[in-house]
Amino acid sequence: MSSENPASHQNTVRSGESVAVGQQQITIHVTAPELTSRPPGRTARILLSLSLLLNFWLLLGSGMSTSSAIPEAFLEGTQGAAARLAVISVSGMISPPFTERWIKQIRAAAADDSVRGVILAIDSPGGFVADSHQLHHEIELLAAKKTVFVSMKRLAASGGYYIAVAAGPSARIFAEPTTWTGSIGVIIARYNARQLAETIGVRVEPLTTGPLKDTLNPFRDMTPQETAVWDAILKDSFDRFVSVIDNGRSQLDDDAVRALATGQIYTAKQALDNHLVDALGYQEDVVKALAEQLQLTQYEVFEYRSTPGLVDVLLGATARQPSLSEQFAASTVPQAMYFASWNPLPLLQPAQ
Repeated sequence: MSSENPASHQNTVRSGESVAVGQQQITIHVTAPELTSRPPGRTARILLSLSLLLNFWLLLGSGMSTSSAIPEAFLEGTQGAAARLAVISVSGMISPPFTERWIKQIRAAAADDSVRGVILAIDSPGGFVADSHQLHHEIELLAAKKTVFVSMKRLAASGGYYIAVAAGPSARIFAEPTTWTGSIGVIIARYNARQLAETIGVRVEPLTTGPLKDTLNPFRDMTPQETAVWDAILKDSFDRFVSVIDNGRSQLDDDAVRALATGQIYTAKQALDNHLVDALGYQEDVVKALAEQLQLTQYEVFEYRSTPGLVDVLLGATARQPSLSEQFAASTVPQAMYFASWNPLPLLQPAQ
């Protein structure tokens, strides 16, 4: 009676199978070499790649990158010409982090000796008071060095108009025939849910160090003291808005601006009739008018482009949208805005 060597079955017997060796059953466990050397799965490879990208980005941000140039895209004209016209596009809500990106572009145009003039292309409903004023200040500094014309796109309202007049009284503001503009004023969104809280039996009793610490609490009516405080804040921001238009539009004085500053949206034709803009036309018309004023026969038109950050790339398409409770909570935070809407909820969405 012949006996078999269990080792002879290692290449033909699957792990966990039993074989007869003499009168005994032996279970053989085989560790296949390929099981320990199998390449990582697709998910693991993606995570590894993202980890490498993140580390590389952090290294760049820590100072390894020596290039601070802003990307440029050629639009029209004679590529490589000595005289250049820069297009700075302000699109979407005026808020961080986009404010900082636009400021970098404005400063780059101011510092570039080859840039003879700038077209400020605006497609924005406005945004935060502070951000709008920061941009207005930077555009004023730019206009002191370079000729700036404005090209209004679909919407240049509230804060969008606030930055348009920063180009100064000698600049020209163009609006497309279908542009909406105006909406001159300030808004602080507030909800009053007092009756709702009473209906469902909720009592909100915040602990504060002063009577104004929980101001704009949506679960109670405003006190006379709060109303006076916020009236003063609104008046300060509104007077500043009127002032920048008065300074930036030679055809309008303080009284004329205040007559227009009802918060109304104006069509392009209405804006032209009320001296809020100088002409109707598209960006190509603005380029032509700017080149003529600068007496340029040969020039290159380019646009500054912002390189998206790693967070924009990785999270832009998958970022979790805020829940209704989060939106409601955010709406209770005091935020003064030059914005063409009463509804603050869209402000929580990323600008495009």
